[in-house]
Amino acid sequence: MDCFFICTMNDPQIEQKLIQVGQRLKALRKAKGYTNYEQFAYEHNIGRAQYGRYEKGSDLRLSSLFKVLQAMDISPEEFFREGFEEIGKNDK
Repeated sequence: MDCFFICTMNDPQIEQKLIQVGQRLKALRKAKGYTNYEQFAYEHNIGRAQYGRYEKGSDLRLSSLFKVLQAMDISPEEFFREGFEEIGKNDK
C-alpha cells in the first residue's frame, strides 16, 4: 500500500488529474454563486481548509468527493463530463 501511495504521488499524469478535479470543483462552486471556497465549505459542513486543498489539487478520498458533489447537487457523471480533456490530445 505504501508503494502505491508513493508511486502515484510522483506520477505527473495523476497529479495533473488531481489539478483538473480541483479546477472543476472551483468552477462549479463559482457557478453556484459562491465567490469564496470558505463560505461554500462552511454552509455544507465541509472542512474549510480541507476543501481549499481540494480546489488546489490535493488528493482526496472518493467518499469526500461524493460529499462535495452532493453539496453541489451534481452527479459524478456530470462532474467528470467537463474539464477532463486529455492534455496534449489535440497537439498531435
